[in-house]
Amino acid sequence: MAKTTEDRPLAELLGGLATDISTLFRKEIQLAKAEASEKVSDTMAGAVSILIGAVLALGALGVLLSALVLVLAAFLTSGGMDPIMANAISAGIIAVVVGIIAWIFIARGRSALSASNLNMNRTAASLGRDADIVKERL
Repeated sequence: MAKTTEDRPLAELLGGLATDISTLFRKEIQLAKAEASEKVSDTMAGAVSILIGAVLALGALGVLLSALVLVLAAFLTSGGMDPIMANAISAGIIAVVVGIIAWIFIARGRSALSASNLNMNRTAASLGRDADIVKERL
């Protein structure tokens, strides 16, 4: 016949509780490691995607910007402006516009990689539940 909780000595009950708490916290640490690994993998995948996209976009952007400078310079030259001055002004205008667009994208990327996106919410919630259970048992 199995012993009930009332039949077991206090030392045995406390030993069982200590074992249960130890096992629980080992499992919580395993969960935290798994979740942290998942977050790092997600962040690295995002960073690699950004890098690949940036390299490919850089080549396309160079060609496109050259074309825009030529079009704008041709437009200014047709208005009677000196060709050298038209080229310089065109290049400056395009550089400022592209710089603003680049700043917007960099700000978005930094926001996506911020520390708040790396919070381990599941682990924190699970630890909170475990602490409540331990409090109830004591």
